[in-house]
Amino acid sequence: MLLGTLCPHCAAVLNSLSELIKQGVISQLEVVNLEQRPEIAQKLGVRSVPWVKIGQYELTGLHSLAELQAWAELAGSEQGMTRYFEQRLGEGEVKQVLEMIGKDPDLLHALIGLVRDADAKINARLGVGVIMEEYEGKAALQVLVAELGELTVHADARVRSDACHYLSLTHDASVGQYIEPLLDDDDAEVREVAEESLAELASRAHKGGLDDAT
Repeated sequence: MLLGTLCPHCAAVLNSLSELIKQGVISQLEVVNLEQRPEIAQKLGVRSVPWVKIGQYELTGLHSLAELQAWAELAGSEQGMTRYFEQRLGEGEVKQVLEMIGKDPDLLHALIGLVRDADAKINARLGVGVIMEEYEGKAALQVLVAELGELTVHADARVRSDACHYLSLTHDASVGQYIEPLLDDDDAEVREVAEESLAELASRAHKGGLDDAT
């Protein structure tokens, strides 16, 4: 935890974290007063306090004991990372999420939970789209083909549509097996996305053939 002497919420957060230590929810707590160690804030890119890092989750501002306990219990789980990404993306922190995934591309897998969740915040779903497009054609996205393929039969049309688009971004020729059935989908938008996705795949395949020929 990073705190400041004049911070109005730091004492409450510190007390909550201390309680979690007593309860055995967390095993240890390192507290740094930034007035004594300002270089730590610069190193970690922290702009405000209280700042808490639990596992891979970075939390800023006032959080209740229950909230901190929930994050501690979710630490290290894919469900927790999905929830964390939803919160960050919902607040427009796409850059932060991209930085985290850049350091550990396996974290891209946690976005599947957001693609699957038709009720996820609109900003979070838009953020997922930005990140998926950033990984277009890359191995980290191609690993997700099977899971994205499963979502093409999801009950919600928005999920089917998004999954279809993200499959096309993989540049994997095998994704046609998931996209082609969507040409007969009940939803007009899904059918349109499927047509566009197959056209993009065909265009890439044609271009690839021309490149091989030359």
